[in-house]
Amino acid sequence: MIPPVRLDRPVEHEKDHVLGPADAEITLVEYGSYACPHCRAANERIAQARDQLGDRVCYAFRHRPLTDNSLSFRAAELAELAQTPEAFWSAHIKLMTRSMQLTEADLLAVAADLGVNADFALGDSDAMRRARARVEADVASARASGVRFTPTFYINRRRYDGPWDESSLVDAMLGTLGHRVRTATLDFASWGPSAGILLVLATVAAIVLTNSPISPAFEALWRQQLGVNLGNATFRMSILHWVNDGLLTVFFLVVGLEVKREMTVGHLASRRSAALPIAAALGGMIVPALLYALVIPAGPWSRGWGVPMATDTAFAIAVIAVMGVRVPVELRIFLTAAAIVDDIGAIVVVAVFYSSEIHPAYLAAAVAVVVALALLSRSKVYLLSPYLLLGVALWSFVYMGGLHATLAGAVLALFIPTRPPADLAALMTQASTIIASEARHEGEVLRHGPSTPALHALDAIYDRLESPADRLLRHAGARSSYAVLPIFALANAGVAITPGVFVRHGWLMAAIVAGLAIGKPLGVFLAAAAAVRAGIGVKPAEYTWRQLAGAGALAGIGFTMSLFIAGQAFPSDTDFSAAKIAVLAASALSAIVGTALLWGASRQELLEEAPQSADMQVSQPAGAALCPTMNRRNSDDSTYRGEPSHLKEVEHDPGIFPLLEHEEGVRRSPRRRGGRSC
Repeated sequence: MIPPVRLDRPVEHEKDHVLGPADAEITLVEYGSYACPHCRAANERIAQARDQLGDRVCYAFRHRPLTDNSLSFRAAELAELAQTPEAFWSAHIKLMTRSMQLTEADLLAVAADLGVNADFALGDSDAMRRARARVEADVASARASGVRFTPTFYINRRRYDGPWDESSLVDAMLGTLGHRVRTATLDFASWGPSAGILLVLATVAAIVLTNSPISPAFEALWRQQLGVNLGNATFRMSILHWVNDGLLTVFFLVVGLEVKREMTVGHLASRRSAALPIAAALGGMIVPALLYALVIPAGPWSRGWGVPMATDTAFAIAVIAVMGVRVPVELRIFLTAAAIVDDIGAIVVVAVFYSSEIHPAYLAAAVAVVVALALLSRSKVYLLSPYLLLGVALWSFVYMGGLHATLAGAVLALFIPTRPPADLAALMTQASTIIASEARHEGEVLRHGPSTPALHALDAIYDRLESPADRLLRHAGARSSYAVLPIFALANAGVAITPGVFVRHGWLMAAIVAGLAIGKPLGVFLAAAAAVRAGIGVKPAEYTWRQLAGAGALAGIGFTMSLFIAGQAFPSDTDFSAAKIAVLAASALSAIVGTALLWGASRQELLEEAPQSADMQVSQPAGAALCPTMNRRNSDDSTYRGEPSHLKEVEHDPGIFPLLEHEEGVRRSPRRRGGRSC
């Protein structure tokens, strides 16, 4: 589940602590703590931004005391004892600026200014109860708004994840074009179905353009030749081939990186948790291929048995995302893991059965490149550029060797190195030391920003935050979902819907539809049931068998890999066009059936089935769910009953710099009874 990025409730001038006019065009809300050093440092930047923007900005402060810091809670409650807004802001400024670090002396000084007893925290007056209630309300608001550290800012109700310097804050508040484009992009990418929606739009556009008056120009575009000339040597391919053999390599690279992650720290890392999705994926590949072979008549079409084997993860997960809380997160994990195993099978099928004439000399060169990649990885070379350069060479040799060039992406992913988790405390100390040293020289003549050695050191710290494999997956994954796959769909999904496509292609289309829409769900469900029955795998209690059947139906959404394999299996344009129509029809039918099964699954079904399958369950930790990369709770404060490494779909916001995360959650100070942790 993606954490919220919107403010839970708007600023209310009657309730919130506000500076600025009610009708200001910009609203800046800060969740902060008087004991947080980052909040104290940001306080001056906020003042500078307010001075620059004047009445155009309305600033509101909400409390979010630090965890297990009684001084932090007492300071917030003390500020709330102020009787007037003027008194509150006077106390606020003094608590933020009186000393380098919040101390008891600061509280005593502010208490004296407010006319409050030094032992105010021990009191139980109406004013004290109101102050505590106000702080607790702000803490609840922070939790509902997705606040995970202090300070966290919201500009016009949207969380701001950029730098905290004055220039960046002002740019964000003024809504510059660059900032608006960035926030709109992040908003779209954070929407669960976004990748699937892009694929749908690209597919519809391809079909419409192919059947429009500009169809000849559209098809001619993909036939345009592009290449390079090196002396007398020339390497040229059509744009369509560059998309299918070049761009799609990025998709295979991402698949390989996801497989590597899942097999090391993810759902496929342990044999027991991996058994169910692996069994389901194998059944979902074997049964469709057999059903296709049974339906299709003998002849050249028999080569297409690999078409109904594939699952399009982006489409399937997009459908699940649209249904929201109706689908348990464990079911999404199951389907994602099964789709990854499915992708491995598709890669093997393409490599073994859909390659052209083999040229041993080039393949020998490809093996030499693989050896070089292995040596780099074994030598713990963590710089990405050597791997990517060798990856380009590997792609060239694989292509010239007769195998499908996209396989180079999957092979390259195996050798991109991983690293043990970084020591964030040590890195934070190092970064703070460097920045503090640079800040002391900020006013020197001819100094414009950090020195070159400092920048190099900070770059090294940034590089250590995540492994090369994780960094490449984070960047390449987004480009694969939002650029590569839509372009692939635009280039390959277009089909001219004419009577000639349907003539004499009935058996071909029937075999593909049967394989995807019938064979896929049947294979997934029967293989999963057999694995549970045999004691090999375990079905989590969080989803029912009906919901698993719905996930099996969604696995019948083939699309990307199905179209790709169809392009390799059917060289005839009319055969390929018929296969496209069949894949699109089967994918649409699978999406409808899967949605119907999942939508109809009720909470009562889950409650009725849970006791019956209790003997087949594995005990799961009852603690809060933690994201493996960010070590955090679910954003809705719910408890995830599963292994932390399984929570791959809980995505962290790429705009958050991990070293600045001051606290994981907010809970009452230990001195209070009945405090609830968040």
